[in-house]
Amino acid sequence: MLFKLRVFKLVVMFLATVLAQNHGSEQSEAKISDPNLECTPYYYAPSGQYVYDFPPVWQPATLLANDTKGQALWAEISPSIPTNIQPKRQPDGSTTNVAYDSENDPDCWWTIRQCTTPKLARLSPDVSSIPEPKTMGYGFDDGPNCTHNAFYDFLASQKQKATMYYIGSNVLNWPLEAQRAIADGHEICAHTWSHHYMTAFRSQDAFAELWYTIKAIKLVTGVTPTCWRPPYGDVDDRIRAIAAALGLQTIMWKYDSFDWRAGQDSTGTTDVDNNYKMFIRNLTSGAFNTVGGIMLTHELNNFTMQEAVKWYPQLKAAFSAIVPIGVALNKTQPYKEPNHHLPTFEQYTAGQVTVPDTA
Repeated sequence: MLFKLRVFKLVVMFLATVLAQNHGSEQSEAKISDPNLECTPYYYAPSGQYVYDFPPVWQPATLLANDTKGQALWAEISPSIPTNIQPKRQPDGSTTNVAYDSENDPDCWWTIRQCTTPKLARLSPDVSSIPEPKTMGYGFDDGPNCTHNAFYDFLASQKQKATMYYIGSNVLNWPLEAQRAIADGHEICAHTWSHHYMTAFRSQDAFAELWYTIKAIKLVTGVTPTCWRPPYGDVDDRIRAIAAALGLQTIMWKYDSFDWRAGQDSTGTTDVDNNYKMFIRNLTSGAFNTVGGIMLTHELNNFTMQEAVKWYPQLKAAFSAIVPIGVALNKTQPYKEPNHHLPTFEQYTAGQVTVPDTA
């Protein structure tokens, strides 16, 4: 029995050593090709030691009582948040028994009429298209996915950068994967803490969903995002006001691949392929002659990433350029930290797809 116990301990020590070697740094993590090993949970001390400074992962966020900085910031911005706009959904996301004037849409609720120009005058319009014609604004929701190495390797092989909309809970679960986005020169935006419908939250909790996502991205990657995308596109002027107070620009879309729905209902590969085809067809029909297009795609699972890889050659052949959203907007400083930069649209399309960080 004692011998078996010693053997068991040796096996545990060996496995721990292997995991430490494979998950020790962003560089070593990026080299893993086995999906099972990629998704083996690991402990990363620089972020793991602060786990109790955040809400439980994948649970709707609330502002922690001991978060003095978050409490102070909420106290500072809360007077600017509309109190006449109430939550539009039940906590489960349903709109049952929720009354709303959908005809006049007084709160610019995107879910009703895809409104992107706020009725609240002090708010900037959402970004739902890009100013560069015949150009695709390229981005992926729901990362970082633990199995994304093959996908990110493909993007790197194409010298293609994208905007990655990261979920705070995923960032804490997979910190080394989040770091790869920065290492590879992608743009990071926030995608909330728990991926719930934002208009279902009371204002302080909606603030927490964004605040802790920003904090997680900063802790893990060293950058503070200045852009975000609401899950399901569920945003109104109350939520926009909270995001704006946190320095976040709202990024939307006008075209949807519906890759996220494959396997959840009757949507299948053919439907997703047809949506990609339709997006390209809009280009050939002249829809992008004056502005570029944004299509909703995801880093959600192997299928969505494989679809992105499959369709990339056709997108590249069709569009004049495929660029991150920040590049399309000539947003050369994408984060609050001044030492990280994006190239201008002109630089990117001339072949300079990254700008060296400054000290």
